Amino acid sequence: MGEPGTKELLSLEDLEATSRHRTGRKHTLSILVENKPGVLTRIAGLFARRGFNLDTLTVGPTDDERISRITLTLDGALHPIDQVTKQLHKLVNVLKIRDLEPSETVARELAMFKLAADGTARAEVMQICEIFRGKVVDVTKKSITVEVTGTTDKIAAFERMVRPFGLVEMMRTGEIAISRGRGET
Repeated sequence: MGEPGTKELLSLEDLEATSRHRTGRKHTLSILVENKPGVLTRIAGLFARRGFNLDTLTVGPTDDERISRITLTLDGALHPIDQVTKQLHKLVNVLKIRDLEPSETVARELAMFKLAADGTARAEVMQICEIFRGKVVDVTKKSITVEVTGTTDKIAAFERMVRPFGLVEMMRTGEIAISRGRGET
């Protein structure tokens, strides 16, 4: 590799050699935390201080009202996550962290799309909804609102299909994930 300030070009192999910690995969972290005020702020702040951009972040209760589950996704190719997960373990309110393997995980996202659709366009949108197993949740004279649940790729594909009809508004929940089989939580 070239010295700082030199005009020497780096090859792709040189750049890859300097990024040993890159995993090149999306990480889905499942974090069990105490259900207390400020916990989410501390966790999000830990990632922000280290320059991470979270792709999705969802929080919800578990079967125990004292515990919440935070599911967050981020690009492992941009930053090594080993150090930040070690620091997460040090936070008092963090009970357990799992980096879920994509092949061993069931992940879903919910999205709602409000589309400008009347007349023949409405019939076409309804056909697309059937194909994607979407559910019409609201209809007005000039718009239709559809709910779609599935993988991130499925939601993105649905969006590409309906966008030409006139996407008025879209809302996505972010991904939730659970390990396959009877493994631990």
